[in-house]
Amino acid sequence: MRSNPSDYEMIAPGSLHAIVSLLAKEPGKWLPLAGGTDLMVQYAAGKLPPRKLISIWNLPELRRIEVTPNELQIGAGCTYTDLRSHEVVAREFPLLAGAARWTGGIANQNRGTIGGNIVNASPAADSLPTLLAYEAELVLVSVRGERKLPYVSFHTGYKQTLLAPDELIQTVCLQRRYSRYFSHARKVGARNAQAISKVCIAGLGRMANGVVEDIRVALGSVAPVPLRLTKTEQVVKGQTVDAALMTLAKKTTMAEIRPIDDIRSTARYRSEVAGNLVVEFLNHLNSQPAESALDMDNEVLAGWNRASDSDAMSTILPCCGSNAWARGMAGRRPLADEAAVLVASNDIWRNLSPSDWMDAFQSHPRIGETPKAQTPTQSGAWSTQEQRKVADADAAAKEALSEANGEYERRFGRIFIVCATGKSAPEILEIMRRRLQNSAETELEEAAEQQRQITEIRLRKWLQR
Repeated sequence: MRSNPSDYEMIAPGSLHAIVSLLAKEPGKWLPLAGGTDLMVQYAAGKLPPRKLISIWNLPELRRIEVTPNELQIGAGCTYTDLRSHEVVAREFPLLAGAARWTGGIANQNRGTIGGNIVNASPAADSLPTLLAYEAELVLVSVRGERKLPYVSFHTGYKQTLLAPDELIQTVCLQRRYSRYFSHARKVGARNAQAISKVCIAGLGRMANGVVEDIRVALGSVAPVPLRLTKTEQVVKGQTVDAALMTLAKKTTMAEIRPIDDIRSTARYRSEVAGNLVVEFLNHLNSQPAESALDMDNEVLAGWNRASDSDAMSTILPCCGSNAWARGMAGRRPLADEAAVLVASNDIWRNLSPSDWMDAFQSHPRIGETPKAQTPTQSGAWSTQEQRKVADADAAAKEALSEANGEYERRFGRIFIVCATGKSAPEILEIMRRRLQNSAETELEEAAEQQRQITEIRLRKWLQR
């Protein structure tokens, strides 16, 4: 049953000082409301108790992202869209940028705030393990002043925190010291986005002389709070990654977590998946090449590995069309050889949000049409090559494709994506007609798989130039 609006009072003082003053005057009486992405769900379901609400949305003091030589300071009122679009976040804190892409849909990312996610204290929140991995610190503010504490100690139990009734989170602080770390994130859920995690992992690691020099691993949805795996880290640090270590790491992980059965999954499943995710992270970490192992004979790859972040992104972007994918690929450098490039590409693509997939889809021309004038030269040239058999089709086949394209776009609201290399117009038309019968969710996944195949083909062409 929906809540009754008359049971609530809401004010918007408009300044941080006015808000903390009111919280101090009536501690515990006022509930701060930022984006409202969680509270409004409770409200709509009739589960939000009658409250006094105080809006902290869009306060300038909470919406800043400041970069100092040693630290990134993120205002607690910054949205996930703010995080996704910030250059330093994307370049130096890819785990956080990735979590921002996974958090709900575009509407939620435009409204949801990092501070709200922290205070909501859900152990399944996608962004919170990344803050543990980056060893974030929180600045809390009240009329009594500011206090700073490590994020790892902020959650004291399920939905419980160290935040006093008269305090707000003002800033999330991240040290800028992770440029040499390999980063890894994975979300296991019904979908990559717009679904609550069954288990999610955020990991940072650094190898030196064949051993794990440093490692940070955090998991979500496996305990009453987001969990840093300190015991597992101790087991792995300073060791060579081999089968025995991965077995021990998995066993230690499964002993360190405290999963539960709920509507989304079972404790047994979560435990097994958590152990597997840690093993997967260690495998990826161990596969990162030393500089001496890089393929220097491939001039394209060698030059790309040495390029600036912006140049590396713009160079590889035509292979896929998704800016988030290109940013992720640049952040994975150095990549040793073609095999490593393809593994990284598939891993990054699989963990992007549907909105990032759409970014890639929109870079293609319709099947049977020439690339648009604004399409990058290389991408347009590849599209022309891929659709060579379609271009040779007769007028009737092209007309049938045009009609099917229109039907597909009315059905799904986007252009049809298929790996056209080697396929004739009748073959593509048959595939399109079959996929028109898909549900929206199934078709999105199938389009994403086709884009993954297209990207692999283009990456090989790019490396062979």
